[in-house]
Amino acid sequence: MRIDGRKLDELRPVNFIIDFLKNPLSSVLVEFGNTKVLCTVTLDEKVPPFLKGTGTGWITAEYAFIPGATVERTPRETMGRKGRSMEIQRIIGRVLRGVVDLTKLGERTLWVDCEVLNADGGTRSASVTGAFVALKLAIKRLLEREIIKEDPILDYLAGVSVGKIGDQYYLDLNFEEDLIAEVDANFFMTQSGKIIEIQATAEKAPFSWEEITIMKDLAFKGIFELIKKQKEVLKE
Repeated sequence: MRIDGRKLDELRPVNFIIDFLKNPLSSVLVEFGNTKVLCTVTLDEKVPPFLKGTGTGWITAEYAFIPGATVERTPRETMGRKGRSMEIQRIIGRVLRGVVDLTKLGERTLWVDCEVLNADGGTRSASVTGAFVALKLAIKRLLEREIIKEDPILDYLAGVSVGKIGDQYYLDLNFEEDLIAEVDANFFMTQSGKIIEIQATAEKAPFSWEEITIMKDLAFKGIFELIKKQKEVLKE
């Protein structure tokens, strides 16, 4: 039994609130337990210079904590993204692009913004999982408005954390668990069982390929459950 009463292979309560904001093309508030992230998608009718003239679109992301997301105030990153935020926003953009045929977007960019409103572990996993729901909604609206002609999304996508504490493996770590984890990993996987990205770090001692496999199998269980919840809120 865990700190919050969950089983080792149990996700925190997961919730999606769609159209949380009025102005963006789409918006989703995603909750992984006490971790809450607001994900929005905005359309920009141009692409980065390296894609001009190619007929191909782009998806990019920004990620940040609001000042009240943590117990101690998190200063706003007004003078540029810090290393951790830069790393995570690159992950978000990269894994989303991994399930999209960018040629079907045309020469336009979808900006995905993830604002962490409350942090209790797993913010990058929650951001990717919520951002995918926001992306699906945005694509649906672009199709309805005939801005694009074909659905570019190739597969469902979600992210989840897995950690090792002692000789036990835990799914979807909260902050207290993350602090004491001997191995901390994040898996970003598709409905079809393919891996887009894995991040795994030994906090105390090196770990084996066998342990990676155990964590991957646990993550895949969580991914399937998250995708089921995504489909429920999207009514698919």
